[in-house]
Amino acid sequence: MYLPMQTTNTARYTLYPESSSPKNSRQSDPKQNQELDNMASPYWIQTEDWHTAGEPFRIVAQLPSGSLPDAPSVAERRLVILNIPNHPLEILRQQLCHEPRGHSDMYGGFITPPDDPGAHFGVLFWHADGFSTACGHGTMALGYWAVTQGLVKAPKGDGVVDVVVDVPSGRVVAAITVKQGKPVHADFVNVLSYQLERDLSVQVPSRGISITANLTFGGAVYATVDAAQFGLRVEPKNANQFIDLGREIKKTLGTRAQYGTHDCYGVIFYHEDDATADPVRQTNVTVFADGQIDRSPCGSGTCARLAVLSAEGRVTAGRSRLIHSSIVGSTFEGNILSEEKSPIEGGATACIPRVRGCANLVGRMNFFIDLEDPVRPFTLR
Repeated sequence: MYLPMQTTNTARYTLYPESSSPKNSRQSDPKQNQELDNMASPYWIQTEDWHTAGEPFRIVAQLPSGSLPDAPSVAERRLVILNIPNHPLEILRQQLCHEPRGHSDMYGGFITPPDDPGAHFGVLFWHADGFSTACGHGTMALGYWAVTQGLVKAPKGDGVVDVVVDVPSGRVVAAITVKQGKPVHADFVNVLSYQLERDLSVQVPSRGISITANLTFGGAVYATVDAAQFGLRVEPKNANQFIDLGREIKKTLGTRAQYGTHDCYGVIFYHEDDATADPVRQTNVTVFADGQIDRSPCGSGTCARLAVLSAEGRVTAGRSRLIHSSIVGSTFEGNILSEEKSPIEGGATACIPRVRGCANLVGRMNFFIDLEDPVRPFTLR
């Protein structure tokens, strides 16, 4: 269910910087042009903020009228926004994600219509560096949100209800377990996940060493790295080192980490105390986008780790699972629903992963968006 928002506009202001041409983001429809002009005036925008295992997710259910790209799918809407300078939703992303309304590690999503009636709604995921293709913790939060808002009808007593969401990387599901009508956990069922490269050699000039990384697709491309190669454990005191190393590894990988239209989205650092334990227990931190650090164990990142463990034969469909802890001590539990043929020729078996976690409501916000504010959106990192 998607409900377009009507906004109340008062004063008038130019939406675009003087160096940019409004024509770049205009359509031929005069009505839509008028709606985009209206967005240049101050307006209020409502959000509902959740966190999943400590990682924030800001939900914008009702977008300003006329701001959504006229494209048939979530994936294509994302590309329109990326390819049009100063698109209205890019401006809104900056306002809600950056300071003073957000922060460097903020995450959120704009609710959109689904690609077709097979899903309940779509979502455009965003973070401080732009619009992402996948977000597992966000999908779990959206499942909670959809059930608590009554957009998806949940069992009155105990049971499970599927919240089906179209995201840029495909169609995903948040299976919400309900007890006495209240959500208690979400199972995120992701798109096909698989290993792209194994034991890829990566130079790390700042440390004067060469390490190995596994490249994996789990809705986005991740490089997964054993933190022991740096003599580190995944602990809060090492967070800044992981941010620096994550940025450096992404830069060093460069085009080697490109997969189709996907660049390397994040670097996952993990440690494991007992490689013989069953279930597998690992602690990780995902450094994504431009140095953002995931407080949760990372939903799509957990899927990437499951794909590696599947390729190693340690977690397979119906056997074992992954207990994945985050840098702040929260946990996800992941397993493999099915094994599939990899789209990579000669590649290890692909999988459909499932990740279980919990989301909690933080608050409902009403933000005033005023482009005449002399303090422009900013981040300090």
